[in-house]
Amino acid sequence: DAGQAGTRIVALGLMAMLKREVADVAYFKPIISRPAETEPDIHFVKNYFKLRQPVETAYGLHINHVRKLIAEDRLHEMYERILERYHALEQAYDFILCEGIEDDFDFEEVLDFDIDLEIAVSLAIPLIVVVNAQKTENSTDLQQHLRLLERTFAKRRLQVLSFIVNRLDGSLMEEAQATLQTETPLFTLPEVAELNQPTIAEIMEQTGATLISENEKMLDRSVSQSIVGAMTLEHYLHYLKDGALIIVPGDRADILVGTFWANLSRKNPSIAGILLTGGLVPSESIMHLLSGVVDFPALPMITLSVDTQTAALMVQAVQPEITLKSKRKISLAEGLFNDHVDLEIIKKRFRLPRPETMTPVRFTYMLYEKARHSGSDILLPESDDERVLRAVEIVLRRNLCQITLLGKPEKISQRASLLGLDLAKARIVDPEQFPDMDTFVETFYRLRKHKGIIRPMAKEMMSRVSYFATMMVYLGHADGLVSGATHTTRETIKPAFEIIKMRPGAGLISSVFFMLLHDRVLVYGDCAVNPYPDADALAEIAIQSARTAQTFGIEPRVAMLSYSSGDSGIGKDVEKVRLATETARRKAPDLLIEGPMQYDAAIDPQVAKEKMPDSRVAGQATVFIFPDLNTGNNTYKAVQRSAGAIAIGPIMQGIRKPVNDLSRGCLVEDIVHTIAITAVQAAMEKEEQHP
Repeated sequence: DAGQAGTRIVALGLMAMLKREVADVAYFKPIISRPAETEPDIHFVKNYFKLRQPVETAYGLHINHVRKLIAEDRLHEMYERILERYHALEQAYDFILCEGIEDDFDFEEVLDFDIDLEIAVSLAIPLIVVVNAQKTENSTDLQQHLRLLERTFAKRRLQVLSFIVNRLDGSLMEEAQATLQTETPLFTLPEVAELNQPTIAEIMEQTGATLISENEKMLDRSVSQSIVGAMTLEHYLHYLKDGALIIVPGDRADILVGTFWANLSRKNPSIAGILLTGGLVPSESIMHLLSGVVDFPALPMITLSVDTQTAALMVQAVQPEITLKSKRKISLAEGLFNDHVDLEIIKKRFRLPRPETMTPVRFTYMLYEKARHSGSDILLPESDDERVLRAVEIVLRRNLCQITLLGKPEKISQRASLLGLDLAKARIVDPEQFPDMDTFVETFYRLRKHKGIIRPMAKEMMSRVSYFATMMVYLGHADGLVSGATHTTRETIKPAFEIIKMRPGAGLISSVFFMLLHDRVLVYGDCAVNPYPDADALAEIAIQSARTAQTFGIEPRVAMLSYSSGDSGIGKDVEKVRLATETARRKAPDLLIEGPMQYDAAIDPQVAKEKMPDSRVAGQATVFIFPDLNTGNNTYKAVQRSAGAIAIGPIMQGIRKPVNDLSRGCLVEDIVHTIAITAVQAAMEKEEQHP
């Protein structure tokens, strides 16, 4: 990596792949310039990817020590110490991602490159070479540079797994992809302006500005430029630009109010935020006026106690970063990397040990990877909910799937603009202007006339957003549906039961929750749909849940839960579970299903040894089937609260096309997960229908 090549983006993409494929990954920087606890790369990678390694193991030497060794001509000692630290890490982890030395060490560039080379030789590890093409004017010069690098690495007998040419001007992308040639795989990433723009949060952190507005969600907005509001309002408005940070003295009420109202206008650009200078804040009456804008999010307002010119210079000096708070940038960077780098090619060149367990982090990255390859179009009808719009932007930036939103296009666009979101890739369908509404009404009438539905009733039902959305999925206008952020479970699921119905061969429709615990991912079923399943229904739920687990990379070891384990209990409830276990085994002999079994015997290896020592499921179950909805629903909520687990679901099973419900208290992350799961389910349904 040479000079601002953008290794954070590459590290993001590679580490995400490694977390999917390897149980225990570590991160290592041979040389650092800050204390390990505050070193930006170590802090970011460890916390974003939830690495278990202590920060003090993530580096070789501090730069001050390195300079001393170089000055004393003891370079060999430097390499030995780095190697010693690396080997200690190697003994404890399955794979180590090592990042080259930083760009700002004040070494001569040649010396900088030589040290990186010598470290690679000392550690005897293969390379992924990141090349900065930001200043490249043509592909010929870039090709010569790549050939020089190849010869250099070949002389040192270093194995190059891949070249990644980053920050390439968009106008050169096509030419570079067509003409660049290397002995090893080569990938090109374009320069993306937003990744080089600071967010409001970064400006606050680096300038010491203070937030005076209430909405902290707005701090992730990117700032494309700063504009000083020194003119009168009528002239100032002509200079507004998308993504601008307005820098203005805190007593300029005219500019402040004008900016807020201009931002609400559909004809004006979307402002990133306002920086008030001079330590002045708006009067109570002005703040009252601004806070009274109903149903619209406020612009973020921050303040500095310096004059306007100094504030403008401070903002200009802010260095754009990708930090843990940069959720939108992270999503954009991950999507960029996955769009332009074929990870399957790189993965084949790694020698990766396969993990035995499915951790939450690994599950999440595997889920996203499956979603990216699904090609699904997922419909979200609740476009008036801010959480939904924020989740949609993340999905689109990560390229997890295509998205369709229901609502008025102009209203959704304005709402997105006010929230600082980029939803340009989303398809927006207005039910009131939908050209096939007559077909929808006629189809619903045909499907439900045996239940007494007449055409006027069918037309009224299709005016309801949940029924309209479900019909879109049924007739192939979208591949799956995610709803429930503002609708009840009944409003989401009932139309699916009436319109989409059960898939062929399914005995019932059921549901599961994915329970993301600290160190594993479990599947709970059925906690949402079937109140009192009999033995046959319970067997069907077990088989469906096991197949769902398989779809998402979880090896199904199914525990049929009851109040007793093995043959110890009697009574109709335990007999139901025993019969369900026998039925499920007969119908799906390829699955590992055991029961009746108590919860503690299913999950705890020590209890399993005592109660069911010969069991292949007890103590290591991954799929938990509850005897009834009351037990399942209470258990999932108890585990969610007491163990701090993330519960994703309910995820529907046995339905022709995927329709999944959200809880009304869902977080943005929950919606993203559910969209990704729905995209994967939709792809599986297509594959089974058209193998």
